[in-house]
Amino acid sequence: MQKAYLMALFELAEKDPNVLLLLADSGTAYDELFKKYLPNQILDFGIAEENMVAAAGGMASCGKIPFVYTASTFLAYRSFEFIRNDVCLQNANVKFVGMGEGMSWSTLGPTHHTTEELALLRVLPNLIVLSPSCPSAVGQCVKFAYQHQGPVYIRIGMGGEPELYDKPVDVLKNQTLKDGSDISIFATGSVINEALKAAEMLSLKGVSAKVIDVCAISPFDRENVIAEVKSKRGIVTVEEHNVVGGLGSIVSEIVAEEGLKVNLLKLGIQHGFAKGYGTLAQVREQNGLDHNSIEREISAWLSNGGAK
Repeated sequence: MQKAYLMALFELAEKDPNVLLLLADSGTAYDELFKKYLPNQILDFGIAEENMVAAAGGMASCGKIPFVYTASTFLAYRSFEFIRNDVCLQNANVKFVGMGEGMSWSTLGPTHHTTEELALLRVLPNLIVLSPSCPSAVGQCVKFAYQHQGPVYIRIGMGGEPELYDKPVDVLKNQTLKDGSDISIFATGSVINEALKAAEMLSLKGVSAKVIDVCAISPFDRENVIAEVKSKRGIVTVEEHNVVGGLGSIVSEIVAEEGLKVNLLKLGIQHGFAKGYGTLAQVREQNGLDHNSIEREISAWLSNGGAK
């Protein structure tokens, strides 16, 4: 996903000198393209994320289009006040890209995980929050952010995510990746790959599960949720994020506000911090977010009458 982001941004920056790449001592090998070919469009602020966000707000006021890129945990948490006051309050044309969604920084533990940022960021007025699932979706999000006048936050993974789309998609609309008639599984970010595998396992048990990719966290595709609730036995949400305030909470809010009746299972970090260290696959397994765990949880829920 990092390569997809930087290549998409480089293409835009080649055509528009107002596009800037801002870093906080967080560059990758792909940044060498900017340093070599567009040296006047890349700035490294060092370990000073708050200053970088504040400066980005100032740059936007001068007609620049800064893309602020650093580790999600430092961007979403450490810089929150600056995102709120210097960017969102001003409706400044700043784009944020947080690398390392969820538990992507798997070997560094919970201090580097971003498992609460959706809850934190989706409450901010004027901010569009996107959580793409694969490289091409990241590219689409970057293009959308460039064309949109106002702040946008994009969270990206670091786990060598496979491609899921063979054509451009509308990043503000939920996308069906697998059809099904019994239950609908809503997932956001790269963990959707685990949800897809779990759905295939469920099919072997006679459960037809639809898998829906949620890219836009804010604004949210409410109509899609309403349609699925009305046509399914039950709804499942899967997120590499705390279930409090994240995707599960958003779906719950829609169900309550619309006066709908449905059985809902929320899978994610259960109002705590992620456990363990290791590869992303190992940490997902330790926290019940690998495909085997997801399938077991859904099967147990169904067996207990979770989706009548």
